[in-house]
Amino acid sequence: MIALSVNVNKIALIRNSRAGNHPDVVAHARTCIGAGADGITVHPRPDQRHIRPHDVLELGQLTEQFADVEFNIEGNPFAAPQGSYPGLIALVEETQPQQCTLVPDSSDQLTSDHGFDLTRSAELLTPIISQLKALGVRISLFMDADIEQISLARELGVERIELYTGPYAAAWHDAKRRDEIYEQYHSAARHATDIGLGVNAGHDLNLDNLARFAEVPGLLEVSIGHALIVDAIDRGLYKTVQAYKALLRPDRPASTSP
Repeated sequence: MIALSVNVNKIALIRNSRAGNHPDVVAHARTCIGAGADGITVHPRPDQRHIRPHDVLELGQLTEQFADVEFNIEGNPFAAPQGSYPGLIALVEETQPQQCTLVPDSSDQLTSDHGFDLTRSAELLTPIISQLKALGVRISLFMDADIEQISLARELGVERIELYTGPYAAAWHDAKRRDEIYEQYHSAARHATDIGLGVNAGHDLNLDNLARFAEVPGLLEVSIGHALIVDAIDRGLYKTVQAYKALLRPDRPASTSP
């Protein structure tokens, strides 16, 4: 069974647009778990545009309550501490997640949009990987569907890679291009499993394109945030509007608030 880890960054982004704690990130993560999510993913960034350090700590405490739920912290291991953001590794040390996904995104990126080039960054990653191994945290590297790069990931001694699926999603409505791109991912995943790497995947996977991607060899886990939250708005909005309207009808129930 392929695991679903729900990225709750978008919930935090909505919360941060106003004062207070609404929507409550932890409460919504608990709802995801109750609905069957196998894990919770967060991607804290130094600018704290969405997930904040206290969210990471609180979500770590939440997931500890569920023996079968994985906590995955992802982010740029090279980003310097900024304000109350202590750095990715410091958060990992404090929360001890089951998995840490290292991602080569810069602070000015809107979202992650490429995998590691290990011909450039392997030397810098080596001590970080050693540090995470000492903590007993599973390590995954965010990678493009590039067989040579995936081989370099194996040489670094990580347990998994997360395939960046943005190009696959972008090609979805072009049948020819979609099939070509899919075959690249299929080959990359096959190679990864053949050399002993676990395969995760994420970025722009949605209800339209996920089933096809789930057929790549050895896929263990997908991390989905943006599309899942958008679908939650779409599929849950109708009933929510009805509930608000019910409170405004002349025959509405009497208020029971204190």
